[in-house]
Amino acid sequence: MFISRVPLNTAREGARQLIASPYRTHAAVESAFPPGSVRDSEEGRILWRMDTLAQNHSVWLYVVSPEAPDLTHVVEQAGWPTQVQWESKDYAPLLSRIAVGQHWQFRLRANPVRKVRADKARHPKANGDDIIGTIQGHVTAEQQRDWLIARAESHGFTLVPDDNGDPSVTISQRHRERFNRDGQTVTLVTAVFDGRLTVTDADLFRHTLCHGIGRAKGFGCGLMTVAPIRELRP
Repeated sequence: MFISRVPLNTAREGARQLIASPYRTHAAVESAFPPGSVRDSEEGRILWRMDTLAQNHSVWLYVVSPEAPDLTHVVEQAGWPTQVQWESKDYAPLLSRIAVGQHWQFRLRANPVRKVRADKARHPKANGDDIIGTIQGHVTAEQQRDWLIARAESHGFTLVPDDNGDPSVTISQRHRERFNRDGQTVTLVTAVFDGRLTVTDADLFRHTLCHGIGRAKGFGCGLMTVAPIRELRP
C-alpha cells in the first residue's frame, strides 16, 4: 500500500473544479492509475480525501492505494507544475507499527448515514412508505459523532475520552454536497472528524486504514489518516 499527497493551487481554475466536485476528483484519482492496476484487493483499495487546513487554508489531496499513483496530471492542472510535485510513500512501515493499546491522533472525512426504518414525518405523504429502507445522512453534529462511536469497535479502535470523559473528537466542515454524475444530481452529507483514538484490534485497524470507513468511498469519504499524538499534523 502507498499513501500519497499533492497540494492544490486554489488560484487555478482546475483546482477549484476539483474542490467543487467529488465526481471530478474521483475521475482525476482514477486516472492516476493505468488500466489493469489493482484498485481493490484484500490488501486495500483506492481511497482519497480532500483536506483544507485551518491554519493556512491550504488544500491537499490525499490518496491511499495498493499501487503508487502518477499524479502528474493533477499537478499540471491544479498544482504548481514548475515548483511542487506530489509525495508518495510506502505505507507498510506505518501499518507494521500498529499495535493494541497505541494512541493516535486521527482525521477522517466521512459520509455518516443511516437506513430509515420508520417514517417519522409529522405529515406523512400518501406514499410515505417509500422512505423506509432508504439511506439518509445524519445532519447534526451529535448524530454524526454517535455514528462514528457506533462503528469504532468494529473498526479496531475506541475514542480516547477527554478531561470530561467525553469522546475526544471534534466535527467540522459539515456539508451537504451536491454534484452531477451521469446527468443526475448526487447529494452527500459529509463531515470531518479530528480526534484521538486507542487501537483495540491491530488487524481490524490496519484494515480500516486501507479499506476505509462508511459509504461514498469513491467520492472522497472513508479515508482515515493517523499521526502520533505529539506530532503536529502537516
